[in-house]
Amino acid sequence: MRYAFLFLIAILPDCTGDETLTGHGAADQVFVLRAINKEAFPARATIEFPQEGQIIGQGPCNRFTSTQGLPYPWFKAGPIAATKRACPDLQAETAYFAALSRMTLSEVSGKTLILSTSEGETMVFEAE
Repeated sequence: MRYAFLFLIAILPDCTGDETLTGHGAADQVFVLRAINKEAFPARATIEFPQEGQIIGQGPCNRFTSTQGLPYPWFKAGPIAATKRACPDLQAETAYFAALSRMTLSEVSGKTLILSTSEGETMVFEAE
C-alpha cells in the first residue's frame, strides 16, 4: 500500500507550475500590438511576460508594468503603473491601457497573442 501511494505521487502532474501566460507560450517574447477590435493600432505598443505573474511593456509614450495572476486562459491585468511622459500618441496610449484593463481571456498560438472579452472585444499582438 505504501508503494502504491508513492507511485501515485510520482505520476501526478506538477501542480506548482506557472499557470499564467508566461508558462503557456508567452515567455521570452515581445508582442507588438497590431489591432484593437479589428482596427489597426495607429502607434507602436508592446507587451511582455518576463516571469510568472509579471507584465511589462511599452505604450506609444510610456513604459508600464502590471501583474497577471489568473490561470491561463483567463486574463486580468492588475493596476497599470506607467511613466508619465507626454507625446503625440498619448490618445493611442490611453486607448491601449483602457483596452488592456478590460481583457479577460488570453490565447497564445505560436507568435500570436490574442486578448479578448466575453463581449467580443479583442487585442491582437504578434511577436517580434
